[in-house]
Amino acid sequence: MKDIGTNDILLTVENLQTHLFTKRGVLKAVDGVSFHLRKNETLGIVGESGSGKSMTALSLVQLLPRPVGKIVGGSIRLDGDELVTKTEREMSQVRGKKISMILQDPQSSLNPVFTVGSQVMEAFKCNSCGRRTDKELQNDVEKALQNVQIADPHRRVKDYPHQMSGGMKQRVVGAIAISCEPLVLIADEPTTALDVTIQAQYLRLLNQIKKSSNLSIIFITHDFGVVAQMCDRVAVMYAGRIVETGLVKEFFENPAHPYTEALIQSIPCLDRKDERLLAIEGQPPNLWNLPEGCRFAPRCPHVMDICRKEYPPTKTISDQDEDEHTYACWLERGVDCEK
Repeated sequence: MKDIGTNDILLTVENLQTHLFTKRGVLKAVDGVSFHLRKNETLGIVGESGSGKSMTALSLVQLLPRPVGKIVGGSIRLDGDELVTKTEREMSQVRGKKISMILQDPQSSLNPVFTVGSQVMEAFKCNSCGRRTDKELQNDVEKALQNVQIADPHRRVKDYPHQMSGGMKQRVVGAIAISCEPLVLIADEPTTALDVTIQAQYLRLLNQIKKSSNLSIIFITHDFGVVAQMCDRVAVMYAGRIVETGLVKEFFENPAHPYTEALIQSIPCLDRKDERLLAIEGQPPNLWNLPEGCRFAPRCPHVMDICRKEYPPTKTISDQDEDEHTYACWLERGVDCEK
């Protein structure tokens, strides 16, 4: 992995709180999430379904389900600009130009009644990428499709989504997301609907786009192979909070939080043919009725009395030069208490 500087933070999220106000009650989907993203860095966000990964991503671009979803606290600063306080009109000038998102299902991201060319062109028009003639816009669309390695873009711009494979549709969605060269690209499990071969091609394409465009990427995934291949750092989420962050190498070789340990031990390994895979007992907590202390306590093999009473402080393992390795747990692992 590349060396990461210390003074090039592009995106800072502090104590982000996103709640869903439903008839059943208030669901704390994102409850005090903090992390940062540096220039030309890929941050992986991992965790079980329902941990708050996608809701965190939707909060960053303010595309929460209305009217139930609302950011109730925290800060999101992108390139020095606070996003939480922006109006919808102001955010429309940020999306696409500064931050974009690739959703996990391209089939639902594309309108079936419009050609892919018209949908990519709409991204250029909506994001006001300069005053362009129709011919210039057409050239921009074809170039965008060519950049995501769609063959014969001059012909493909006239195709409808149903005429393309899943992999090609995902590339079209990617072309829309990077059409106006944003600073940050959020990829929300973009390879979920793709087979293994196409997935590998798509990941290579994302890496190529990142290098050529100096993109910073937030990559949301369940796949630890993707994490190892794509990411510089990792943030592990559980029940609406980040429980551990660190460099990818530290994540795999020296996990600090019991939940991270359990996730890694549940990965099949060809070198351990005779060993049973670890299963994490129990279920994630009900987000409508969260426990008072650590949210992983009911499933943790190292649980202590204090774990059930108080949420643990964030601690820093201070033996890394490039970046902090933090975790939220009452267990002591040669750390300094951060807060």
